[in-house]
Amino acid sequence: MTNSEAKALVIFLHGVGSNGADLAALAPAMAPALPGVAFESPNGSQPCDFNSGYQWFSVAGVTPENRAERIRAARGAFDAVVSEPIKKHGFSRRLDRVAFVGFSQGTIMALDALVSGRWPVGAIVGFSGRLATDDIAETVPSVPVLLQHGTMDSVIPVGETQAAEKRLKALGVPVETLIVPGLGHSISAPGLDRAGVFLAEHLA
Repeated sequence: MTNSEAKALVIFLHGVGSNGADLAALAPAMAPALPGVAFESPNGSQPCDFNSGYQWFSVAGVTPENRAERIRAARGAFDAVVSEPIKKHGFSRRLDRVAFVGFSQGTIMALDALVSGRWPVGAIVGFSGRLATDDIAETVPSVPVLLQHGTMDSVIPVGETQAAEKRLKALGVPVETLIVPGLGHSISAPGLDRAGVFLAEHLA
């Protein structure tokens, strides 16, 4: 598929210590629901502090009090990373044809991209994340969001997604939430299937 042929673009945003190739492996499972859609899975903007992967911001010494500031500091580099595939596929002026699919820290950055008002994309899917932004835009784009989380997540508690759902709905954002019983800090096969259908609904 050449750049000009794609009818929409899905950008995967991985978690801390991972890399783009890890989430790129999800594309074949989602592709049947999204014919004609391009997939990109870039590496995070920084080398990871504690292994050979990447991160969007450092989690060394991170606390609820300093997390939002780290997210703000990461915005410029995040924007530069996601701008590249958007430009490559010709969607710079058609952001409604772009979706962010994040996992863990990737979800944190995707939700920040929305509530800060910077990226009015067509849809967002967030697995196992949280909404940690504290400087919300005066007007938040009404972007459809699908949040998923496992009840046994020991890295980011499921309550973070439930809290994010409430905050987003209060901002006028349409949110669907899927809580997966017994799942840890991971993505379930049914959850991945639902994500594909959700994106097809909003990128059709």
